[in-house]
Amino acid sequence: MQIPLTSVQDAGVAIRTMRKRAGIRIDDFALIAGVSKQFMTDLENGKVTVQMGMVLGLLQRMAVGVTIDLPDDAVKLYQVEFDKVTRRRSRKNTPDSLGVAAHSK
Repeated sequence: MQIPLTSVQDAGVAIRTMRKRAGIRIDDFALIAGVSKQFMTDLENGKVTVQMGMVLGLLQRMAVGVTIDLPDDAVKLYQVEFDKVTRRRSRKNTPDSLGVAAHSK
């Protein structure tokens, strides 16, 4: 069943459902997932300040896919913006940008 995610609460309830379906206690699940019990509690209770990256990583480890349904006329612009961010991040991670001098022989 596809459930639209419109809030942290939506994601938290879905994750709680999967955890309970598997018969796993929250502290054991947190340990398995590599997050704190407090994070799991916050997420399952819909706390709006949970870190999105951690939620997405947790969902991936649970083999739960998450998608965003963009309108067709936004796809090209999305790709342009995605490429910009990717290039910016790759420039930040080059040795030169990290303050490491390039050596030539």
